Amino acid sequence: MKYPKEYLDEIKTRLKVSAVVSRAVNLKKRGKEFVGLSPFKTEKTPSFTVNDDKEFYHCFATSEHGNIFDFVMKTQNLKFGEAVKFLANLAGMRPYTFSKQDEEREKQWKEYSSIYNQYVQFYHEEILKNEEASLAREYLKKRNLSKEEVTKFKIGYVKRQPSFYERLKNQFSEKVLTESGLFYFDEKNKFFVERFRDRIIFPINNISGQPIGIGGRTFQDKNYLAKYINSPETSFFKKGSNLYNLDLARKLSNKIDHVYLVEGYMDVIGLSKNRIENVVANLGTSLTEKQILVLNQFFEDIIICFDGDQSGYKAALRAAENSIKELKPEKKISFLLLPEKEDPDSFVNKNGKDAFTKFTKENKVPIHKFIFNHYIKQTNDDPSSMAIFEKKLRTVANTIKDNFIKKYILEYFLEQISLLTPYSNIGKKKFYHKKNKSLKTTQKYFNESKSLSQIELKEFSLLYIVLNKLSIFQEKMHLIENVKFFTNENKLVLEKVLQELKTKENLKLDDLLLDKQLIYKIFKFASIKHILNNNKNNEDKTLELLEEIKRDLKNYELEYRIEELESKFSKDLSENTFNEIRELKKLQNIN
Repeated sequence: MKYPKEYLDEIKTRLKVSAVVSRAVNLKKRGKEFVGLSPFKTEKTPSFTVNDDKEFYHCFATSEHGNIFDFVMKTQNLKFGEAVKFLANLAGMRPYTFSKQDEEREKQWKEYSSIYNQYVQFYHEEILKNEEASLAREYLKKRNLSKEEVTKFKIGYVKRQPSFYERLKNQFSEKVLTESGLFYFDEKNKFFVERFRDRIIFPINNISGQPIGIGGRTFQDKNYLAKYINSPETSFFKKGSNLYNLDLARKLSNKIDHVYLVEGYMDVIGLSKNRIENVVANLGTSLTEKQILVLNQFFEDIIICFDGDQSGYKAALRAAENSIKELKPEKKISFLLLPEKEDPDSFVNKNGKDAFTKFTKENKVPIHKFIFNHYIKQTNDDPSSMAIFEKKLRTVANTIKDNFIKKYILEYFLEQISLLTPYSNIGKKKFYHKKNKSLKTTQKYFNESKSLSQIELKEFSLLYIVLNKLSIFQEKMHLIENVKFFTNENKLVLEKVLQELKTKENLKLDDLLLDKQLIYKIFKFASIKHILNNNKNNEDKTLELLEEIKRDLKNYELEYRIEELESKFSKDLSENTFNEIRELKKLQNIN
């Protein structure tokens, strides 16, 4: 017997190719891919690549290519069935034994899938063609949805007195139809009722694109009805394990590293209509650890964007405390709080894609800062309040499963607390002991610094060294002449400094005609300043620090170019592109 496609897809969903391959090959991350020495041939230079987004490996030395099942079969000399058992065990799944119970489940899935496919298709055609659906169509038009969106998401309408149950009862038993969750038995009137009658419906698909659940929305003023309802949980539909639109959004993960997680179906559709398609919704329930793990399979940064009202904020806080547990060193979770009374759908329809993207860049907050910023607002200026505050943050940090992430987030929390309570650390040897700053000053500093990129801060550090040691660089100008900067403002500062060093003797900082605000910014945010100030008269140390920063800038340039080429390579699989990547990586290792 063949393994069911659903079972094999579940294995692939749970296991990254890199996780399987790394058990046999030492892989190194390069951009969006991994590279290593070929397991199929002895070699000194890595020619073996793994792409998690596309779920494949490729060996340029031997032309071997395939998915996780192929890899296990070829490297462990197993048959397909043996490889499936091995990988199912690795994924924490029960083995598929082809017992009567498994055969029965496979039969149930086929019936369940058939019911949902027929149901979705029938009511999708109803909303497109049936005159009784005119009010539903009008509602969708008012929500700025065209026929294109209705077709793409297979939106449907179940009329007020539907009779689709009658169509299905000749094909399926009452038990099977009831277990689908689409119908329930009215004990009083003794007949089967369609759960989503007089509602617009949104099919919820599994990762393979098969409908497994339904979300239904009222579109008329009926206060006695819940605005949204979902299918009840069934053998094949678990709300906490699924996400609306994941089947479409995951296909973009080889091009886009982030995904928006929103609250509702209309948010997903509204963003998609405005060409933001890397978006999923969590089916109106609290965000679960399973949903985070599934998204982590495909995306590096999850941006949680809930409605800009009090309930949206509370949902975001619950999501933060649930999802921080699953944070990994190579993954990010961020929060985007919209203006009051806005949701993603309304915001993007009013302002467009570019404004939404810009708003994201300027306002998204890493998960640990979001949690810290929330709980700092709950404190008063007294020891008891601060003790509760610290205890809460320690509790949150201790829920994190990854020990490295746990360590650094706890350190971040404690460092921020030490800024607010400077006298509590007097006499203690703690790396985060800081000078006294008021709460407002501290908050202002972090609000300003979070908008600066890592590369901008590196450039600030190099400029800080140069501006404080102009006399050294008057004689050793060659050390900074060929440094490449990436931000325009900093480029202009460096060019101006080089020009003045060439034309003036005994140059002083006050002689430089530079933007005072920018100089202030450099001196405020350069991370190197404390180390340099502790080595004021040590020229060797100054030059050593300079070389370290130059190496970091060079590696950033190489990494940027490698990522460009790896993106190109994932599309064209060109040997020339691969060789260019390999040469750049050699330079990167040397550097």
